[in-house]
Amino acid sequence: MVELIRKVRFAVNQQGRALDGQADSGSQGKAGVNGYAGVPAMSGVGFWFEFEARCRGVPDSRTGYLLDIKVVDRAVREAAVPVVAASCGELEAGAEQCEDEGRAKTKATEPGSLMPTMVERLNRLLAGKLTGLLWRLSPYYSVEMSTNDQGLVLIRQRFDFAAAHRLHSTALSEAENREFFGKCNNPSGHGHNYQLEPCVAVRLAADGRQAFTLADLEHVVDRVILERFDHKHLNVDTEEFGPNGVNPTVENIAKVFFGLLAPAVGKGGAKGQSAELRSVTVWETDRTSCVYPG
Repeated sequence: MVELIRKVRFAVNQQGRALDGQADSGSQGKAGVNGYAGVPAMSGVGFWFEFEARCRGVPDSRTGYLLDIKVVDRAVREAAVPVVAASCGELEAGAEQCEDEGRAKTKATEPGSLMPTMVERLNRLLAGKLTGLLWRLSPYYSVEMSTNDQGLVLIRQRFDFAAAHRLHSTALSEAENREFFGKCNNPSGHGHNYQLEPCVAVRLAADGRQAFTLADLEHVVDRVILERFDHKHLNVDTEEFGPNGVNPTVENIAKVFFGLLAPAVGKGGAKGQSAELRSVTVWETDRTSCVYPG
């Protein structure tokens, strides 16, 4: 049994067209041939997306393939491009309708509401080998759905904050702290440009709506984490990592942030909407991160 992961990138051009003047993505003419950057390619100003398809099964004994990646690429574009293009077209049409003052605004479709259709189509095209689909709407924002539960979507968004800390354990002597933590035990502390990514599980409503949205997540993270910890000396300015708190290692920061965010996320969506914090990832540098729970 193996898991095959394939990333597929494409652009949706103005007015929700998958291609300039074409409705489908099968032709390689105007569609482009640079699959690394995205097929269909960008034409003028448009929308760019990346999908990550996860497939599982036993490879073919003759070829060694679980699936031909060209088949996966075509299937993702067939299952996803029309759905995404239609949504982008509705978004543009809604924006045009709102140009006249006094017109009612059209509410944008939440990405999670589109996932069940795409997952079901893609799994059928891949003969039931799909285990999950992740849709990256930007380098920092993604939604994900498993084939095992098409009523649940995972949303992730990355944030950054700057903070100083000093690594120092009260369980160690001054000399032991200096020896163990080295420069990180500098009495005045040192700084990091941290990154933070919560992963929230959102149960879709009976009508398919995703009531807990990215806007809800951003509001909760800003209120609970960023206002509290951004541009602070964690050991000096915060209770959680102060004299009576825990050592502000990246491991402890991830755990503390999870504890603070979990109850706030549960209350952050629309009434009756189920949202649960699954994990928090904190990057101390581009080479060091911690996920809690792991």
